[in-house]
Amino acid sequence: MAKLITLTTFSDKRGNLTVIEKQLPFPIKRVFYIYGVDDSVRGGHRHHKTIQAAVCINGSCVVSNNDGKKKESFKLDDPNKCLILENSDWHTMSNFSKDAVLLVFASESFDPTDYIFEPYHD
Repeated sequence: MAKLITLTTFSDKRGNLTVIEKQLPFPIKRVFYIYGVDDSVRGGHRHHKTIQAAVCINGSCVVSNNDGKKKESFKLDDPNKCLILENSDWHTMSNFSKDAVLLVFASESFDPTDYIFEPYHD
């Protein structure tokens, strides 16, 4: 089941420093980011093995999730919000603001056979 965590952030008059250290439930094997998205919906899959952590480091977007039991939507609009997506979480990303940059950490390297595109049936 997807869950939001708050990343450790240090703030002072100089600005903010957000740290991702010992907070993710997996070792990071892949990092990618999504930006310049029009009104398209991204994602539309789950995984056999990969767990992901998503942070909208600029702007905002909505991640809709279905773990086969519960459907939820999460608005990522603060760079200290991190959404953990389990491998069983069938998810889409949408409603990207024009300036959105969605940073994703993954527990596994890219493997096209790890993707499951079939959504859960209601």
